[in-house]
Amino acid sequence: MTKSLKDIRLFLFDMDGTLYIGDRLFPFTKELLRTIRDIGGRYLFVTNNSAKSVKDYVTKLGRLGIDAAEEDFMTSSQATAFYLAGHHRGDRLYVCGTNSLKDELRREGFEVTEDIENTDCIVMGNDTELTFKKLYDISKLLLTREDIPYIATNPDYVCPTEFGSVPDCGSVCDMLYNVSKRRPLVIGKPEALMAKLAMEKTGYTESETAVIGDRIYTDIKSGINAGCTTILVMSGETTADILEASPDKPDFVMEDAGELLRILREEL
Repeated sequence: MTKSLKDIRLFLFDMDGTLYIGDRLFPFTKELLRTIRDIGGRYLFVTNNSAKSVKDYVTKLGRLGIDAAEEDFMTSSQATAFYLAGHHRGDRLYVCGTNSLKDELRREGFEVTEDIENTDCIVMGNDTELTFKKLYDISKLLLTREDIPYIATNPDYVCPTEFGSVPDCGSVCDMLYNVSKRRPLVIGKPEALMAKLAMEKTGYTESETAVIGDRIYTDIKSGINAGCTTILVMSGETTADILEASPDKPDFVMEDAGELLRILREEL
């Protein structure tokens, strides 16, 4: 490995599969976050899961025993709102997503509509309240309006739970592709935007930033695209076979983020 962790001061953590699974906090997580502060570093929680708002995540982490503030997060919902504000300001949005995602977009000044006759743009998220009617409406829009903008918060196929995985935004987009042959523009990881926004927010550079996560095709790929150091943890979705088959290789592979804690302790 040619890269080193000694200059890293901004740690961009994926959450589910990296710091916890479902509602089970990994035993090393609290001390890891505390140690980053102790060495003068900063961390942000960067998640592709658009089903929850930042307030939802603050509450969830608080329930798990982690004291987090809203400024400690960068979500795909926030990044999507940022992108839409720059490219589709004033558009009426048909949102396949939770109320948390819709509220995030409304806060940015967008009108969210269920009227497909008065829709300017489709936004796909991790919709935990997905219905066939939504799929029907989006299919109709994609098939009858070939030029309608089609945006997805994230490409993840599955969302991990304590009992396994459930379908995520990418799986639903694949289903719609089978109908329409259209792929959405993806905003979240593996695109570089979230990492770049996090660096802009904190003032750190690529050489000072590490992206840590359990998925190669989202977490690690986003770090590569943003020019950051990448750390793959094997505590979530990725298996040894997946890692071997992937053309995208992380700078570091760790059993879990507890290994990162052991490395950082050496700096104290």
